This record gives sequence, C-alpha cells and structure tokens, in this order.
Amino acid sequence: MNNWFKNNGTHLAIIAIFVVICFAYFSPVLQGKAPMQGDVLQAKAMQKEIMDVKEQTGKGPLWTNQMFGGMPAYQIWVQYPLNITTYGIDVIKGVFPDPVGTVLLYLLGAYLLFCVLKVNPWLAAAGAVAFAFTSYNFIIIAAGHSNKALAIGFFAPILASIILILRGRYLLGGSLLALFMALEIRSNHIQMTYYLFIALFILGCIELYHAVKAKQLQAFGKTLAYIFGGVFLAILVNAGTLWTTYEYGKETIRGKSNLTIDKAEPATGLDKAYAYQWSQGVGESFTFLVPNLYGGASGGQLDPKGEFVKILQDGTVANVLGPLYGENTGQAINAIAQNAGSQYWGDKPGTSGPYYFGSIICFLFVFGLFIVKHRWKWWILGTSILLLLLSFGSNFPLVSDIFFNYLPGYNKFRAVESILAVVGLLVPLLAVLAIKEAQDGIYDQRYLVKRLTWSAAITGGFALLIVLMPTVFFSFRGANQVEITTWLNQITQNNATLTARITDAIVADRVSLARADALRTLLFIAIGFGLIWALITKKLNMQVAFGLLALAILIDLWQVDRRYLSNQNFVNKSELTDHYKARDVDNFISADKDPNFRVFDLTLGDPFKSAETSFFHKTVGGFHSARLKRFQELVDHQLTKSINQDVLDMLNTRYIITQDQQNGSYKMQRNQTACGNAWFVQSVQYVKNSDEEMKAINSFDAKKEAIVDESYKNLLNSKILGTGQEGFIKLTTYTPDHLTYEYSTSKDVVAVFSEIYYNKGWKMYIDGVEKPYFRADYVLRAAQLEAGNHKLEFIFHPTSYYVGENISLAGSILLVLGLGFGFYSENKKKAKA
Repeated sequence: MNNWFKNNGTHLAIIAIFVVICFAYFSPVLQGKAPMQGDVLQAKAMQKEIMDVKEQTGKGPLWTNQMFGGMPAYQIWVQYPLNITTYGIDVIKGVFPDPVGTVLLYLLGAYLLFCVLKVNPWLAAAGAVAFAFTSYNFIIIAAGHSNKALAIGFFAPILASIILILRGRYLLGGSLLALFMALEIRSNHIQMTYYLFIALFILGCIELYHAVKAKQLQAFGKTLAYIFGGVFLAILVNAGTLWTTYEYGKETIRGKSNLTIDKAEPATGLDKAYAYQWSQGVGESFTFLVPNLYGGASGGQLDPKGEFVKILQDGTVANVLGPLYGENTGQAINAIAQNAGSQYWGDKPGTSGPYYFGSIICFLFVFGLFIVKHRWKWWILGTSILLLLLSFGSNFPLVSDIFFNYLPGYNKFRAVESILAVVGLLVPLLAVLAIKEAQDGIYDQRYLVKRLTWSAAITGGFALLIVLMPTVFFSFRGANQVEITTWLNQITQNNATLTARITDAIVADRVSLARADALRTLLFIAIGFGLIWALITKKLNMQVAFGLLALAILIDLWQVDRRYLSNQNFVNKSELTDHYKARDVDNFISADKDPNFRVFDLTLGDPFKSAETSFFHKTVGGFHSARLKRFQELVDHQLTKSINQDVLDMLNTRYIITQDQQNGSYKMQRNQTACGNAWFVQSVQYVKNSDEEMKAINSFDAKKEAIVDESYKNLLNSKILGTGQEGFIKLTTYTPDHLTYEYSTSKDVVAVFSEIYYNKGWKMYIDGVEKPYFRADYVLRAAQLEAGNHKLEFIFHPTSYYVGENISLAGSILLVLGLGFGFYSENKKKAKA
C-alpha cells in the first residue's frame, strides 16, 4: 500500500489541487448556496407533476400532462433504475455540490486523457485546466445545461479509452470505452454525442489509411472490433434510454411532418432556419483568442465611463430630446441606453458569452501546427476546421447545408454553434502535444525557438492589429444596426447628426472593450512564450515550468470565465425552492378539485416558450425542445396567429389567464364551453389526411362532432353514428400515466377524450380487456365503446421502456464483468512484467 501511494503520489496531489481549485472557484457552495440557472428552473417547472407523483408513489410516471396538453416524460425526467450508469451520474452529481462535480469531471477526464498520452503529470494537469476552463464549458453551467455539460465531460475519457485500444491494451481500453461511452449516452444529450462521433469517425478514417499504408489491416481490424464492442455494450446498457428516445424522436418536431399544406414546413427534421438560429459568426470565431472582440454576452451594457454613457449624461442627448419629450426625456434616454447600448454586436439572436480557448492555448496550438509530427496533428487540424465550418450554419451554408441535407440525423439538432464544444477539446490537445514533443528532445533548440517565435508573432500579431487598427478588420456594428439606426432616428425625430453621434459612441466603446482584451491577450501570449522558451532553453526546471504554465492558463481562463459564471450567479437554496410564486389566480385555479383540466396562460408573452405556468397547472402551453410534432402543428395553425376557441374547448381548457395592460393585474376567465375530460359525440366526419383534418378543426363543434382520419374507419361501426349522446362518461381517478373512467350508455357510442394521442405506449382497457382506440380532432384519443356500464382505463406502458430496461440490466451486468476482467488482465500483465 505504501508503494502504491509513493507511485501515485503526484496524481493524488494533482487531484487534490483540482478539488481545491473547484471549491475556490465555486466558494459560495461552502456557504450552502447553489447556482441560479435559468434552464434548471425551467426544468423544475416541467418536472413538477412528475416529482409530485414520485414523492407520493416512489416512482416517477413516464407521461406528464403538465405541458402541451400531455407528452412523454422521456426527455424531462425518467428513472432508469436497471441502468448501472444511472448511479454513476448520481455519484457525479451527488458527491460534490453542484456544479463542483461537473467541473471535476471536466478536469479528471481530461487529465486521464493526457496521462494516457504519456504526458508529464504536471503538463497533463495544465492541459486538463485548459480544457475544463474553456469559457463555453462554464457558460453552459451558468445557463443550466447540466446534461450537455456532463456529455462534454466524458469526451476526453472516451478518447483516452480509444487510445488504449489503439495501443493494443484491448481488454482495458475496450471495457473503459464501454463504461465512459455508456455514461456519455446516459448523460442524455444525444446532440453532443453525435458531434463527438463525427470527430471520432474522422479519426477512424485516418487510422484506417495508415493501417493500409503500413499493411496492418489485421491489427486494425482487431482494434475496430474492440471499439465497436465497447460502443455496442454501451448501447446495451442504455437500451431503455436510446429506444424511448428513438421512438419518441420520430413523433417530435424533429420527426416527419404530418402536413403538406405548409410548404415552409420541412418534410423531416427541424426547420433549417430554426436549426441554424444560433450559428457561429465567421469573424466571431476570433474570440477564441480575444474574448471580448465581439462584446462578450448579449445584454451586457457598455462601460459606464465610456463615450456612450458620457453623451447620454452630459446633456448632448438631453438638449435635443428635451424640447421633444419634456418631462419624459429621462425615459427616452433610458430607452436609448437599454435598446442601443449593448456590448455584443455579433449575428446571434442572443449569447451568454463567447467561445474562448485561452490566449496561451491558442498560441501553443499554432506552435503545434509547426512542430508536431504525430499524425494526429492532421486529424486535429482537419476536424477542427470542419467543425468550425459546420458551426457557421447560416453564415456559411455551403458546408453546413450538405451535412444538414444528407447526413442522417444531423438535421435533428439546433444551435449548430455548440459543435465547437468538440473543438474545445481538440485545441488544447494539440497544444499539449506540442509541448510534449518540444520537451522530448527530438528537435534542435534553435529550431524550436524559431517556431515558437513564429507562433507568438502570428497570434500576438493579430492581437496587436486589434489594438492598433481594430476598425480595419471589424465594423463593431451589429447585424441589427439598420434597425437600431431606424429606431434612433424615430426617437430623435430624424436628427441624423445625433443618431450618428450615438452610434459612433457605441462603436468607440466596443472598440475600447476589444482593445483592452487584445492587450490582455498579448500579455498572456508573452507569459506563455517566456515559459516555453525557458523550458526549451533549459532556463527553468521542467516541473516548475509546467506548474507555472498550468497556473498561467488557469488565471487566463479563470478571469474570463468569471465574467459569465461568478459568485453573483449563486443564491441561497431557499430562493430556488421558492422561485415560483403563486399568483392569486393560480391559487384560485388550484382550489378547483377536478384532477384533470388545462389552463391557457396568455400573460407570458408567448405561452409556448415558457414552462413557468406548468409549475402550478396542467397547461396548453409550455416549453420543451422535444415536444410532439402533431401538437406543435396544432399550435402553429390554431393557436398562434389567432386562438381557435373550438380547439381550446376540445383540449378541456377550463381557465384562461390574462393580464390587464393598464394596471398589470392578472385576470382569470373560466371557459364555460370546455368539453371536459371525455364526451360522447353525435357524429363523425371522415377526412382523407392530416391536411384535411387540420382544416376541418378550423371551425367545428367539438362536443358534438369528431374529425377522424379515414384510415381509422375499420375501428368504427358506421351504424352507431347519429345515435346521440345517451348516458355519461366521467373520469374517476387520475395519475398522469393511468386514467380511469366510468361510463354508461344504452347503445354503442363514439367517445372522445381530451387526452393527447400517442400510440407508442398508451393502451386502452375496458373491464380489464385491451381494446383499440384511434385519433380524432388531430391530436386527441377517441374510441368506439360498447353499450352498458363499464370501467375504462388508459394506461401508459411503453414496450420501449420496459423491455429496454431489461436489456439495460443485461448490459449493465456485462459491463461490470467486462471492467472486472479488463482490470484483472491488466494487473496480470503487470505482474508478469
């Protein structure tokens, strides 16, 4: 045991330093505070019904009616107890307070990668810091993209596992690949996993080329077998997650369109404009080196001591606006400050901050391009360029459109700029490889110093140009400059001179911001140059040089990260617990004892872009990026341009919340025509397809008539139509995934239920016997019911989940056995050696 500590003392010390760094950065967690994360709060509202049921029964339901009339809970919150990696994710999230565990995952995963590359431990620590503290990795934590952060955290250990396999350590590498890939998939951010696979596929092609060239195809085939075996085992472990996601994904806004009447609607996948909405600006990519070149985060206001604020306060604007606005002049000036004075001037509709890889790391990346001989240099460079081009999206569609139109699955994802998360690993990877090769003594000292100088001249020279001639290369005027200028002309009553002075002041402040960061970049490049020069010329001990390098990289990235995730992001946990405050109208509606009705809240701006109301009620609206396609089509055609009362009625919308525009008070209107939980209809109107079905519900009496696609004709007996509404049907017990009704009728009837149709798991039983049901009114369930007094149940029991869980259990057992055998064989090899 003493020998073990002696042999691993450096690693343990570095891990301890990582823990200290994380707690130092997130020091508020030591006071019991937690980050205020917008997406986490939205998720809390989405999950409210699920968590309430889980608290009552011990098991979360697989369906929730809290948003969009009802949807599977697969992408909101679902338990997968037979998947062993569920407990692995719980450990990462539970051992350390959020978000310490996530950043430790970044650090430890990258440290493992660099150690597998046989890098000096202190240099590996520097590389781990460079990857972990890349600004995007902290920005997504601030936003609350927890699953995305976890998925990115497993990038490095997955690559480390593949390297072990490539080196012939098949059993250890294969078992670790299965583990880390399983954890990656369980993180449940398929988009990030997909982007990683693009990079790994390119690596595989390069390795295949060299295997062919070296006539080592047999060895490469064995390597591929272990890689595929590890990935296959990871898929088995996550069978429940992947099966439900695949099945559900085809029915969401990422799936095939049901309509042909809207020519702008894509036949399958996301709308391109929606998918490309967050595209990286071409020029904006220089923020990799100079973070505030494009102003940082949108919404950030310009320097209070800058030119813009100065002309707002020194009377320049007031002297012109005073005669126009009188006592309202102050309000007009505040409007200019809020609407025109944004730091950010890029093309994105909004951003939480730039992609900043670090001044020192970018400098060393260029150094790596000059000196690294390892073939992975070309993989890193080629993949980085491709991913960068793909991140441009609508700003450079030539490449992106090819992938969007032809690469299977690529058009399922939005915010294409996030593909740069993979580049955030590749850039420090080449930087560390450069230092390793410089340290290995395979190059002449003069050769290295010359290339190091070239690298500093390229990166530092660009930063110097920003300092000296910023407007030669960048306009510092946003994509919305025309709209802002038009608005300023309106508010100044066409005073073009004042408008020009305001916009010039804004540009001047943005230039000052960019210059300050360019000078900062120059300073850190100089520090990095000095340290590597001292290492190459042996002026500094290797361990000291690497330690100082790690510290310099940390300081560089830490300072920028604090702009977007700082102590101000943390609040007392009670503020998170009590974040959603019930209004009087919410309390009134909650007093309604009916267990199942819907609310339509029109006070949130767009009711379909916020889950806030879902914290209190089952809603027609909500927000989720994987909502059902059919319901979204209903929203687009019946509830957006104008609100179709018939559709609200059929969805059993009992309450509509509005807000008085004069005094801001909230009002609640009870919808007297809501159809209820279920009802018998007098007639059925058949339509040929979804287009006609959508058109038919433009105006109809949902209480009396059902609109049904003719493909369901075989499930109805035409003789029962027109028999009236004899008897009754009522909901007697409610849980989200198990609805029980009682009904009585003297004749066979057609019943419509105000529940969302989803045939990938919902089953209907009458007196315990499964019976068929069908879709009506575009999104609802309906069924022909036999006469008499009966008990009817709708139970959500998806095969994809329950069978998938059993497969996950088998995969989990194999994974544990594989890991045990892998480590046993590795120890056996060491013992023989």
